[in-house]
Amino acid sequence: MNKRRKRKEWQKKLYIIIFESNTPKGKNFDLALLLFILLSILTVVLESVTSIRQEFGGILLTLEWIFTIAFTVEYILRIITSPRPLRYVYSFYGIVDLLAILPTYLSYLIAGSQFLIVIRGLRLLRIFRILKLGHFLGEAETLKRALKASVAKIIVFIGAVLTIVIIVGSLMYLIEGPENGFRNIPLSIYWAVVTITTVGYGDIAPQTTLGQTLATLLMLMGYGIIAVPTGIVSSELTRADRAERQDTISCAHCKPEDHPAGSAFCRFCGNKLHKPATPPKRN
Repeated sequence: MNKRRKRKEWQKKLYIIIFESNTPKGKNFDLALLLFILLSILTVVLESVTSIRQEFGGILLTLEWIFTIAFTVEYILRIITSPRPLRYVYSFYGIVDLLAILPTYLSYLIAGSQFLIVIRGLRLLRIFRILKLGHFLGEAETLKRALKASVAKIIVFIGAVLTIVIIVGSLMYLIEGPENGFRNIPLSIYWAVVTITTVGYGDIAPQTTLGQTLATLLMLMGYGIIAVPTGIVSSELTRADRAERQDTISCAHCKPEDHPAGSAFCRFCGNKLHKPATPPKRN
């Protein structure tokens, strides 16, 4: 019984250090973890440079295994100390933590897979929790809602653009022909996509007057088309932000930031929050 109690005690202590950042030890652990993540990513980036790999390949490989073993131990400790291990394993952070250690082990089976270690960059999302940047997550949620609301309109827009490039590409194939570089319709459609997006690689260019005229019209159309997705997302973002602000309460005393509608007290000054009165409905 005592052994079981002692085991639960050390599990609880480790849980506070590993999962919580409100204590000095927990915050130091998370900051050290972020530093390890940055260093491991830097190791992979440097290893991709041939000259550096040839000179310091052994050192970089050793460092990578040190980081991988450290992350593996951390992952196992998270499972052991978590009150609900499976919930952690199948959570977003649990999956990211697993993906952060798999590439190094897979590198012995699949050549080059160690470069997938850059996935560890996703673990840097913990910085929002560590540095108390929770309000940024709220802004990210607003952006997510705006993008989700824009999907249908953007799909329709992309469908219209695809129709245009298929028609123009086919016309350019008929106008210019293989002798001017437009060897087939797919290649001509590729040219139309490059032109309408104003990228302009220059690997294929129309030579006839009619072809150049059509290309000019497509270029001018491209400038107008670029602004459409931006306008759609901006409109939805404004709408989502307005809807979110209607569900928040501002502190009349300090007003540093809006609070969720269910808040009773300001988290900055402690004053009681008063929900603004709803205007009476007109008959």
